[in-house]
Amino acid sequence: MKWLIGIVLGVFGLLLAGVGLIVTVLIDSDANASEISDGGGGLQGVPAEFRPWLFKAVSECKGHPELTPALMASQLWHESKFKTTRDEATSHAGAKGPAQFIDGTWATWGRDADGNGKNSPWDIGDAVMAQGRYMCSLLGDAKSSGYGGDPRALALAGYNAGWGRVEEYRGVPPRSFAGGETFGYVQAIMADIAKFQGPGLLEVSGHGSGADALRRAAARMGTPYSWGGGTPAGPSTGFCDGLNGYLNGQCSASNTVGFDCSSLVQYAYWPTTKLPRVASAQYGATSSRAVSRNELKPGDLLFWSKAGSGSIYHVAIYAGDGNVVHAPRTGRVVELQPLTSAMPESDYFGATRP
Repeated sequence: MKWLIGIVLGVFGLLLAGVGLIVTVLIDSDANASEISDGGGGLQGVPAEFRPWLFKAVSECKGHPELTPALMASQLWHESKFKTTRDEATSHAGAKGPAQFIDGTWATWGRDADGNGKNSPWDIGDAVMAQGRYMCSLLGDAKSSGYGGDPRALALAGYNAGWGRVEEYRGVPPRSFAGGETFGYVQAIMADIAKFQGPGLLEVSGHGSGADALRRAAARMGTPYSWGGGTPAGPSTGFCDGLNGYLNGQCSASNTVGFDCSSLVQYAYWPTTKLPRVASAQYGATSSRAVSRNELKPGDLLFWSKAGSGSIYHVAIYAGDGNVVHAPRTGRVVELQPLTSAMPESDYFGATRP
């Protein structure tokens, strides 16, 4: 956010190839977290350290599906080009960090989102979550304002120039305002959303429960992995159990909205086929319809185990072309990988057809 005059009003401002798919879901205990949407779709061209925060920020913006990870990524690009150093991400007006907050606006929207004990516009997690909160609020203002035009454009204008300027012009300020800066800011971000939008709903041919499950899972490409997270309704926060769900020594699952491997499979097939929650139970529910590896079809479930059916730890949905879409582990996202390298090849246990 570069336009700052008078009262400090709001200024703050996977890469995934789409080939045939499969959805991998890791075994986990049941999660009792509330479901929240991640906005759908994937991301591309976004630094890895920003990706989980973008999905989390979008998931916490209830009632405003217009806020997508790609919209926020495009905004971050035009604010700071994803830069995080003081030399590279401090504006002439004193806006700071990757989401370009001035101190007055940060005081309202900033939180210690990453739990490191600091509430800082320079921390990626803190900045992106604050960006999401502010944009979510602005979208609410835009949709209730009665002004014409795309509510996303109105919200972006409010982020750049302050909502008071949107009210003054009853829409996006014109080119004559501030040398066209706000007008150009909105136009550029809206135009570049597509550059950051990764494959969301990948095209899957065919009909039937397997193809439908594959399409449903494909729509969640890019969603973070969350141990214990996910329900038949969608992604949710998970939990840590003393062994799983940790990242860099801290519990990540309880703060991450996403799926683990088995919840993604359950979500994909629900409600046509109501599979149980964990991978071993999913194998038990479908083992009577075993499929050999050379007869796999899109929608088939694949399982990995350390020692027999009682030790199954991973499940996936086959998509053809020898690929799987899966949530590999904490710190990763639902992504496309070859079947042969998705999990240790020696652990491959078998496949079933729900």
